[in-house]
Amino acid sequence: MVEEISDSPSTSHPNPENSESSSELDPITMRNTKPGFKRLFLSLSVLFSFILGFPLLWKSIEIYRTPLPFPQIDSFSSEIESNPLQFPCQFQAIFIGFDSRVSHGEVGSAITKKMYELNPNVSQCGHCSSYDVSVVVDSSFDCVGSGNLRGSDEDADELLKNCLGNGVDGGKVYSVVVVNGEEEEVRTVVGKYRHAWIVGKVSEEEAVWRVAEIFAKVFVNGGNEGSSIRGEFMPVGADGRIVLSFSLLNANPQDWIYDWNFREIDETLLQPVVEALHPIANITVESQVLYHTPKSSFSYWNDEHGSHIFSTKDLPFFVNSNEWHLDTSVAAGGRSKVLQLVVYIPSANECPLQLELPNGDLSKTNGFISPMWGGVVVWNPQSCKKDLESKDPVRHVISPQDLQKLFEILMGQLRQLLGLKSDNLYVGQSGTSILLGSERGFSEWELDVLSRKHICFNLLSCATTLGSLSRLVQSLPRMIIMDEIGKQVKFSLEAAKFALSNVSIGMYDASAVSSRHSRSLAEDAFFHPSIMSISYYSFEHCFAIYSPFFLPVSMHVILAALREWKRYKQENKKYLAWKTKAQVTS
Repeated sequence: MVEEISDSPSTSHPNPENSESSSELDPITMRNTKPGFKRLFLSLSVLFSFILGFPLLWKSIEIYRTPLPFPQIDSFSSEIESNPLQFPCQFQAIFIGFDSRVSHGEVGSAITKKMYELNPNVSQCGHCSSYDVSVVVDSSFDCVGSGNLRGSDEDADELLKNCLGNGVDGGKVYSVVVVNGEEEEVRTVVGKYRHAWIVGKVSEEEAVWRVAEIFAKVFVNGGNEGSSIRGEFMPVGADGRIVLSFSLLNANPQDWIYDWNFREIDETLLQPVVEALHPIANITVESQVLYHTPKSSFSYWNDEHGSHIFSTKDLPFFVNSNEWHLDTSVAAGGRSKVLQLVVYIPSANECPLQLELPNGDLSKTNGFISPMWGGVVVWNPQSCKKDLESKDPVRHVISPQDLQKLFEILMGQLRQLLGLKSDNLYVGQSGTSILLGSERGFSEWELDVLSRKHICFNLLSCATTLGSLSRLVQSLPRMIIMDEIGKQVKFSLEAAKFALSNVSIGMYDASAVSSRHSRSLAEDAFFHPSIMSISYYSFEHCFAIYSPFFLPVSMHVILAALREWKRYKQENKKYLAWKTKAQVTS
């Protein structure tokens, strides 16, 4: 069989050359055909499609963030925190009836030295930048005259206003006129503008001491011992608004029912107050009459005083939160501050009701305040006897005289809530000073004190809020920042800079309005609904969400492309080795 096959003419005999070439070609190290690009092209196409699709995926999950002026925010915050805001103040002392040969500079230096001793914390925010005092020593000041200040305080106050004015270059000039006379009793009066006067027999040293105390303690500090106002005791809302809510509470309407003519009081007494405080806060007034509003604390009968007594220890329990539905304001919106001013009329079982002070005396105002909440005044009807013959409760209207007295007490409580004195006396180390009241409820120097404190507080609050917003936004890269937030931050910084520029030239009213707007805009930006309503996640959270799907697929694509590239390089290397050997052989 083998022989037949070998002899068969159809049997092909191998070519010696091909046989030699095939024997020399090693399939492991060489190949005689060029490797194809099809598999490599498909692998790289899939890989590049993933690479090109990644920006589209990143764009699809991208959030909108308007750019915020982070450097400006940091600069403003550091400026406010490192450099306490101080105000330009001018002090003028006029001595009448003293030796005119006395050196003005020495007297001014002595007053300045005493002012620093009385109030050393000049560097605190809200204080005057310096205590430079100008002195005028004259035997007879032509405009004032020695006898004109001994008459009516109101006339003397108007006289000094016409003579002294309010200073130059927009600054606030605080003046004290000292008239050295023959009166043994030294009388000190602080007017409702920006001046005071001292009349009586005083020595030069005593006059210097009294003038320095009025400057440092009254005109600068507002007559309070505390040199600063803490932020939590500033009863102005974050939006710069205050709602004065007046409530008349009838504890038991079955005994009697009292009403009031609030509109008349609003027009005559409250509107001047609202206008005076307008640079500091936007004030809204509202009123209500409530019934069945008993107090939470207990009282006891005192034969010595002939009335029911509640002490200062009972004050925390006096307000009945369950029965006193005071928070019904329709004017308070957002972050407005509501101050409750309550007139409480007790029932017949507790009438008359008096507040006993810790020293055992009865309170003259029969009221109290609660910081940041408001105040309460207990008003007892003239006749505490219930009309037993009448089945229906008797309806009364508080007389205009009683109503005016009540609102004078309430205005005193409002002054205390704002950080001022409620009475018209200042008792200092050098003596007692009379503080003249104003028809607007606040004198001009008191409004200056309030403006300085509120400007300082508003700018500090604005810097703190914007700094917190800046750190929050930078710590959450995926937080949505709308264009409105960027505009609010921008306008807040502009208002703050405008307030600072007005402070430098002594324009308190304009600076107070600008500082209030800057704080309000900063709060609006920080509490914007687009920030508060969404839960933000970090980049790590986003990676954890998408990686279980994309990571396995991406790894397979990348490994396949690397494997095909490695295979192509190996096969191409084999082809090049065969081609080189073939050229050498030929």
